[in-house]
Amino acid sequence: MNAEDPVSVGPFRLLGRLGAGGMGRVFLARSAGGRTVAVKVVHAELAAREEFRRRFAREVAALERVGGTGTAPVLGADTTAEAPWVAVGYVAGPSLRTVVAEEYGPLPPATVRALAGGLARALVHIHDAGLVHRDLKPSNVLLTVDGPRIIDFGIARAVDTVTDGGLTTTGALVGSPGFMSPEQVRGERLTPASDLFCLGSVLAYAATGRGPFGTADSGVHATLFRIAHDEPDLADLAPELTGLIRACLAKELGARPSAAEIAATLPVPDPWLPAGVLARLGRHAALLLEAEAGTGDPVAGDPTPATPPPPASAPEPPRGRGRTALVAGLGALAVAVTATAAYTLWPEGGPSGAGSSDGKPRAGSGGTAGGSARPAGIVPAGFLGAWEGVLQGDADNPRETTRIEIGQGAAGSKAAVYTHVTPERFCMGRARLAQADEDRLVLGDADVTASIPAQRCTPAAGQTLALVSPNVLTWTSGTAKATFRKVPAGPEVVPAAYLGTWRTEANTDVYGPQAERWSQELTVTQGPVGAPLVRHHTSSPRLSEDGTVTADVVNCTATAVLAGAGTTLVLSPQTRVPQAWDPECGEQESNFLVADRYQGRDRLLLYPMADSEPAEFFRD
Repeated sequence: MNAEDPVSVGPFRLLGRLGAGGMGRVFLARSAGGRTVAVKVVHAELAAREEFRRRFAREVAALERVGGTGTAPVLGADTTAEAPWVAVGYVAGPSLRTVVAEEYGPLPPATVRALAGGLARALVHIHDAGLVHRDLKPSNVLLTVDGPRIIDFGIARAVDTVTDGGLTTTGALVGSPGFMSPEQVRGERLTPASDLFCLGSVLAYAATGRGPFGTADSGVHATLFRIAHDEPDLADLAPELTGLIRACLAKELGARPSAAEIAATLPVPDPWLPAGVLARLGRHAALLLEAEAGTGDPVAGDPTPATPPPPASAPEPPRGRGRTALVAGLGALAVAVTATAAYTLWPEGGPSGAGSSDGKPRAGSGGTAGGSARPAGIVPAGFLGAWEGVLQGDADNPRETTRIEIGQGAAGSKAAVYTHVTPERFCMGRARLAQADEDRLVLGDADVTASIPAQRCTPAAGQTLALVSPNVLTWTSGTAKATFRKVPAGPEVVPAAYLGTWRTEANTDVYGPQAERWSQELTVTQGPVGAPLVRHHTSSPRLSEDGTVTADVVNCTATAVLAGAGTTLVLSPQTRVPQAWDPECGEQESNFLVADRYQGRDRLLLYPMADSEPAEFFRD
């Protein structure tokens, strides 16, 4: 727990911080009756925004509609509080992403089939409640001894209200690149079939350790294009899984099986997990139960059942006993935690792992003999959030910019996401937390996660940040220095003044009587930094070799990634949309957008990052 963390939320006493995400913090807590719960509290700066309050209230309502079957039972909530919160049952298990990527590796075919059956059962209840989850991915699937659980209903929507497909009401694409459906990518209306496509991607990941359409490391836009147009890569898939997963990944909605059909044909055996994963669950259960011992007697009248005392020991379950060997030890541990990541007390490698492989707390991990949650990280609160600075040019005419978004994490964790933009390229990556004190933060080595154009970026060098005031810091990297200012962060950073479709006006002075044939259209959607939020379309007549205007039309459509959202919106170099790109087209380099009013009208100016006059657009 940090000094700024509350002692309690509602009727729940907080024990430790499990993690922090884009929308809030998640705490391990206990009810007055002794039940272990996870409490999610919305960040204060987001709680002040009505749109976030509405989104959070939708999440809670969605959880309550599903009722906890294969998901997370709501044990308490206050979406109108100054700091809105929800308490759900805590699951003693890791995420599928943690197990596959960090702990165990790809799962055996029999386990993947059982995973499919369990997730399908959960989806049946979600769809019967009239919801589409819209964000089924490995980090939103938790593995428990009783079967998988689906978490994070932050963007779930009722079927009868999902008329905007994969878009928010402001036009932002929602979901997770690599685990979206083609209809999400295209922004079409979503049905339960969308969740089945996502299920296919999750199962392929569980079986092979990689997504069937690659990763976002090569660029989000490229991944989304592959989902919408390419066949999945199932080369490493076991033959007994190919038919099921390929059917789920059908581009045509009607060709995909329903969740009910999968659930009816794939039972969840006992045990369903490999022995190695079950053994870790047993050791983790012992740690958690020990942490709960001696915390006081249950309060009379509390409807949540008390957790039983810990067993004298928690040996590894022998092969074949699986769930039966662990149910008694797990007792009344509740079923799931909902957050934007899997926040679990999972030994070794999990987001908040509390112990070593032998089940004992790790020195320096923040654990105690009682197995409490490790501290959230080393970053002082003043550094958390997003910061942007201009390295060349100035705030009104940037020529090179950098943005750093800092999350909480332990020393060595890649908790800082950066973007770097020059006129010729866009780079995005993750930097490690090296050192920190109250007014100084040092970032170490980094990895590149995106490059436009491809393979043009090198990892960022070491960076040092020093706080000057709550909203200003100085940034140095080698001999480079700049002043950074705090800027909006999160999944919706584009100011409303920029959103919508904009068009240029016909210029008869330049193009003559056929000026209407030369047009440009710019569409700006809502979303986070790092997403392709700007679509640029130009149309013009094709010219003959002698310069004569012909009847043919040259159409050019490209996207640009949002790279900064401070004084102006900074955009990456454009990336062509292949199916709407004529050979005569040429991509633009990095740009920045400025919204203003001109002669009583909303205007958007698109400036090249290199010196040049802007293109002028007016709202459609």
